[in-house]
Amino acid sequence: MSQFAELTVHTTTEGSELIADCMWNYTDFGVTISDVNDIIDLQKNKDTMYWDYIEENAVDTARKDVLVKCYLPLETADETRRLVMGEIREMAERGAGAIDFGSLEDTKRIVDGDEWIEVWKKHFRPIHLGRIVVVPEWIAYEKKEGEEVVLLDSNMAFGTGEHETTSMCVEYLQEYIREDSVCIDVGCGSGILGISAIKLGAKRAYLTDIDPVAVDSANHNAKLNGVAEKTIVAHSDLLRDAQNVQGDIMMANITAEILAMLAPSIPKNLKKDGVLILSGIIADRLDRVKEVYASVGMQVIAQRQKGEWFALVLTRA
Repeated sequence: MSQFAELTVHTTTEGSELIADCMWNYTDFGVTISDVNDIIDLQKNKDTMYWDYIEENAVDTARKDVLVKCYLPLETADETRRLVMGEIREMAERGAGAIDFGSLEDTKRIVDGDEWIEVWKKHFRPIHLGRIVVVPEWIAYEKKEGEEVVLLDSNMAFGTGEHETTSMCVEYLQEYIREDSVCIDVGCGSGILGISAIKLGAKRAYLTDIDPVAVDSANHNAKLNGVAEKTIVAHSDLLRDAQNVQGDIMMANITAEILAMLAPSIPKNLKKDGVLILSGIIADRLDRVKEVYASVGMQVIAQRQKGEWFALVLTRA
């Protein structure tokens, strides 16, 4: 039986997704986020959400620590741990004052491969986001009338719909999609947004990501869902290689800093009457993002909040 090193970093709800994204730069063997706040939210919404997640008495509401874990090959674990923690601490320094990353205490232990794979898979169940149902590929799910199923493989940390930032994008997408829509997703991760767009009737989706592992994951998921012929996944730094692509709907679920950096270039890829969906924005950065996009002629027509996160819909002023 193969063994792996499990690296655990103690952080906050706010910092957990950023740390998970960082970890994915160094492993192909899995990343998990254990956040009691997600479970508390599920308990509060159990009448309207379709989850079989935990037993009723399993929540320790006193626990505020969020654990982000990744799994590393034993032979390179120590060096990789040093690189991962170096990048995480550098990221925390850049975000000081805007994002609380918590203690960033890290620990390592040895686990059997079969053990963590099974534990990891037990965390995921079908996620219902309006007409879209996100289903891990290892779970048998019977599609109901009116639903569109998006299958995702075991590489689930790039975007599953579980996190507020992704779910808000999927919800907004359902409001603005049209049968002839061309959709662009910047920083596509698992490909969930572009795949959802095709499932909802878009004629084409153009996805980009700077991370080659994410590109592989999105390509795999597009094939898994039978939408590869309508989906283009590019290994690209934002939209640098997509100057001739014009979208009816553009989506970017990334950090506020990168969203602000994208502002001057995004209108070039958005059709005149197109819609821009932005997510991944914390409260402290919300006004800044609005100001930057207003300066390039974009106006906010809708705003939504889930937890600490905001999503915006914009059109040309």
